[in-house]
Amino acid sequence: MDFTGKRVLVTGGSRGIGFGVVRAFVDAGARVAVNGKTPQSVELAIGKMGVNERLVAAPADISTAAGCETAVQTALNALNGLDIVVNSAGIGAGRPIEACDEQMWDDHADVNLKGTFFVCRAALPALRQSHGNIVNIASDAGLIGVPGITVYCGTKGGVVNMTKAMALEVAPDVRVNCVCPGYVDTDMIRLSVKRKPDPEAAWQKMIDYAPLKRITTPAEIAAGIMYLASDEARFITGIALPIDGGTTAGH
Repeated sequence: MDFTGKRVLVTGGSRGIGFGVVRAFVDAGARVAVNGKTPQSVELAIGKMGVNERLVAAPADISTAAGCETAVQTALNALNGLDIVVNSAGIGAGRPIEACDEQMWDDHADVNLKGTFFVCRAALPALRQSHGNIVNIASDAGLIGVPGITVYCGTKGGVVNMTKAMALEVAPDVRVNCVCPGYVDTDMIRLSVKRKPDPEAAWQKMIDYAPLKRITTPAEIAAGIMYLASDEARFITGIALPIDGGTTAGH
């Protein structure tokens, strides 16, 4: 897919899925504003991709409305507009319900749900002007219940339904979709596995969770995002696309 000249903002673009999304769009010719929580994390990510004049830094804390507005405004100033916004910033932790405290709830809701909403809100005027589109990143855990990650499920389920409501409200000017990944081979997942009493067994459990019996990659998630963001998907809005190896088909 050719995104030459397209102006893209990727939140959470300094690591994990977001980093893969940034790389994919740049390789396809886009100009990309890379968001991460700190200037240092963004600078490090851009450095890993090599020198590229089509990459710009847009650091900000997405857990606050002010941070969302800063990220969007920085992208707008650097790119002179926006065609595509990918909301990839997110956090996830697993605990039994009894061990979930208010701070854990607030952390998840602030980044996963509030951050996604306020980035979209800040970007809407520019996206209306360009007839652009938004792709949010939810999760297969936003489509089905998963024990042990109830707070995460709640916020990602919120992203799914918020995507649908937003798509209806801003049509026909702007398209809004989301993707729902299963387990993705990222540093966050690998770190969580290392913390388990039996990391090898934990890793194998993740592999076995999907009917296709493997863990996906950031590049595969990026491919789905790019399709939804492309002109080939110009008649698609308000969908939640599972990229999960079949997990949401049932167990």
